[in-house]
Amino acid sequence: MRVGGREMRAVTWTDDGVAYLDQRLLPFEVVTAVARDVAQAVHAIADMGVRGAPAIGVFAGYALAHAARRGEDTEAAYEALLASRPTAINLRHALDAVRCVAPDPSAMLAAARAWDDAEVAAAEAIGRHGLPLVPAGARVLTHCNAGWLAVQDWGTALAPVYRAARAGADPFVWVSETRPRLQGARLTAWELREEGVRHAVVADGACAELMRRGEVDVVLVGADRIAANGDVANKLGTYDKACAARIHGVPLYVAAPRSTIDPACPDGSAIPIEERDGEELRTVAGAPVTPAGTPVWNPAFDVTPAALVAGIVTEVGLVPASSEGVARALREPLSPDGRAR
Repeated sequence: MRVGGREMRAVTWTDDGVAYLDQRLLPFEVVTAVARDVAQAVHAIADMGVRGAPAIGVFAGYALAHAARRGEDTEAAYEALLASRPTAINLRHALDAVRCVAPDPSAMLAAARAWDDAEVAAAEAIGRHGLPLVPAGARVLTHCNAGWLAVQDWGTALAPVYRAARAGADPFVWVSETRPRLQGARLTAWELREEGVRHAVVADGACAELMRRGEVDVVLVGADRIAANGDVANKLGTYDKACAARIHGVPLYVAAPRSTIDPACPDGSAIPIEERDGEELRTVAGAPVTPAGTPVWNPAFDVTPAALVAGIVTEVGLVPASSEGVARALREPLSPDGRAR
């Protein structure tokens, strides 16, 4: 996508290491960092220098290929990268795709590149399939960052918005700030500005009131893991919005590639939910906002029951948030040329 009018991806392979746009520094600094070994790659994921379920998978796949190229123990590298964040299933799927051709470094790099390209193709297809959800002038509410920073290019929840904007449909996006790390306020607002999409940042707690006032036409969110029954794990605060959307008659759609589906996970109760350092909640931009040592609970994700999801937009189309819909998404073939339909 575009940064200063220039096309780029969030994660790229280099001979020196895996380069990534450091999301910890945005929107105030646009810096490309390089993870030169597995330890640096693990830190970049755990500390959210690179984030977003599909982007984490791409980054980890390249990091595993780099480990093989340097002659490191690829099994140890696999386990370290897999443990870096527990909720997003794309991480495991990408690592498995690269590990299955180990120990040949060239084959592993080819697998990592193929995974990268497939995720970008999936995001592009999600934009096409989700475009009817964003008619001219639509007012979209989104949560966290499910744009190109999280998915290499196009994004998931924002892919239909970007397609609508480039088609002249002039959508408007309400961006919830997404405490405590402010991915909406910092990252989504920055992306939308770079793309020239109209938007406004709102406090997380304002979203239900926006719906009550009739200011939201559709809610579009991404996902970090989708269970076999259609339950969805996404950034904390998604469940709140789903409840408010149901009460106020606003449809909530989840957009995610098939790599986000975990068929081995029967329902949302089986999804591991990452709990992060309490200091994230005790501070804002490093400044304390609570009395020192205040106890906090800081889960990174919540689970939205399938019953609250109007549908799931994947690279093979819109499917119901149900066991049948998830199974259909997984078995639907790609087009004969291998591209997402």
